[in-house]
Amino acid sequence: MQNISTWVSAMRLRTLPLSIAGIVVSACLAHYNGFFEWDIFVLAVITTLSFQILSNLANDYGDGIKGTDNEDRIGPERAIQSGQISPEELMNAIKINIMVSIILAFLLIFSAFGVKHFLLTVLFFLLGFLSISAAISYTVGDKAYGYRGLGDLFVFIFFGLLSVIGSYVLFAKEFHHVTFLPAITIGLLSTAVLNLNNMRDRLSDEKSNKITLAVKLGENKIRIYHNVLVLGAIIVSLLFGILYYTSPYNLIYFVAYIPLLLHLKRVNGNIDPKLFDPELKKLALTTVLLSILMGLGHLLPF
Repeated sequence: MQNISTWVSAMRLRTLPLSIAGIVVSACLAHYNGFFEWDIFVLAVITTLSFQILSNLANDYGDGIKGTDNEDRIGPERAIQSGQISPEELMNAIKINIMVSIILAFLLIFSAFGVKHFLLTVLFFLLGFLSISAAISYTVGDKAYGYRGLGDLFVFIFFGLLSVIGSYVLFAKEFHHVTFLPAITIGLLSTAVLNLNNMRDRLSDEKSNKITLAVKLGENKIRIYHNVLVLGAIIVSLLFGILYYTSPYNLIYFVAYIPLLLHLKRVNGNIDPKLFDPELKKLALTTVLLSILMGLGHLLPF
């Protein structure tokens, strides 16, 4: 049971809801436009969760073998760091997860496009390959982009743009401008979650030569950047509500602004990196809440 608990911990279950936030929004938008299909939605969720678990395992492996996860780190103890899972065992799990992710991506793409939409099939196979590659190379390898301050960009692209816009295309077989602002919103908030994680670990990362954006910018500028991300998401989502307004129900996601603003107040007033850790869960769950309400708000007048 202890070994199972260790593996569950390595999968970092608390990160999984955030990974499907974009799918929830796009599914609601697709339903509003008459394109929603349950089988595609379920496969998209399962595939995305597989990608996220792969990323989490690879992150643990990369940081573990490089010594970044050490006694200076503030967050939860990781698998290799604890000694309960060896690097070899974790690498084997990563290989299995890659195969599972490939199979799920194959099923999802062919369920969505079949042979009737050849160009989209090719495009999404390429995107699937890039997603798997990005999940692994965040911390694994000599050129891991998470060690060069590029993690924020990749999170914005994959958790925001690709998650929302790409998922909508799976349903509708076409791109639609209605997805752009929600994609930017979810992308900014997902990036803020990563940034908060990096703010918490800034000092230990700097010692380990993990050059995140938080390390590059320093304590004061990274707080400004965090405010820009969260406030930017609020402004973009507000613009979405105005441009696509059809009913007061559309705007129910405004209630998510309250915990977001309270979050900024706590972050701006905090000088102890340890206190950033509980804010991670709150910000991630608020992002999921906003995505659900943004999607449902668009559907309620339907």
